Amino acid sequence: MILLLVVIATALVFEFINGFHDSANAIATVVSTKVLSARAAVIYAGSLNIVGAFLGTHVAGTIGQGLVETEIVTQGVILCALLAAIIWNLITWYLGIPSSSSHALIGGLIGAAIAKAGFGVVLLDGLAKKVIAPMLTSPVLGFGIGFLAMVLILWFSCRARPYVINAWFRKLQLVSSGIMALSHGSNDAQKTMGIITLALFSYGALENFEVPVWVIFGCALTMGFGTMSGGLRIIRTMGDKMIKLKPVHGFAAETASATVILTASHFGMPVSTTHIISTAIMGVGSTKGHRALNLNIVKNIVIAWVLTIPVCMGIAALLSWILPF
Repeated sequence: MILLLVVIATALVFEFINGFHDSANAIATVVSTKVLSARAAVIYAGSLNIVGAFLGTHVAGTIGQGLVETEIVTQGVILCALLAAIIWNLITWYLGIPSSSSHALIGGLIGAAIAKAGFGVVLLDGLAKKVIAPMLTSPVLGFGIGFLAMVLILWFSCRARPYVINAWFRKLQLVSSGIMALSHGSNDAQKTMGIITLALFSYGALENFEVPVWVIFGCALTMGFGTMSGGLRIIRTMGDKMIKLKPVHGFAAETASATVILTASHFGMPVSTTHIISTAIMGVGSTKGHRALNLNIVKNIVIAWVLTIPVCMGIAALLSWILPF
């Protein structure tokens, strides 16, 4: 029982850090365009993260049941997965690099499970369909839809005066950033719900894999408060260093990202909201020409994306050999 409580507490710590680390996903554009102050933006986004967490539990089911054999999952396996994800999130936050909390958790779970019982415990079909395929396609969709949305906006508003466009999109970006925050909560909060439910199920506290209401409330509130704490290092990277944004660009990027994320949440796919908003910003920025993008920043982001799952697998495996359970 004590180990179960430690796992639940660690999961909530991860959820808080997830919100803190990924707050940039929802508010980087609205802060960089100066539509909202950083403090107002994180409160706005955190509140909508909480609401988004109640939109379903399909993603939680994928994390808890669709990646590894549940029969071999122990409290120790789950704890190592969470610790690996927390370590990676803190490292990338310190460096100001937007990486995926989702992929960190997935990598940690797979690495700890393999260390426990070998490669055969990984559900390759679920991993391929619900993780690998979305991991490859969702950033492409984010980039493509962001680019298309920006092209359409420019085409429809080509005769309007710049100050009129700015005035309109400053208002519209309040809506798009809110929908982005809602979508972020709908996908990311569910991952910790799935982990806690898996811990309860493996302990025998649940007869069926069904997310308890208290777990939904706990994860929603914890993530929301984490987002309200804000992670300004990553906000600056995504909303300022990568490309200079105006409200019209922020609106296009947020609308594109929210469309992809909400669709993924509906189908139970644990996508990286970080990858999607980052590539949407790149897509929007590319309409200004490739020189508008800071390619050095883009390169660092892509390297972090590639490393996240294998590094977290390694950290989790190492922890499982070191820790006494």
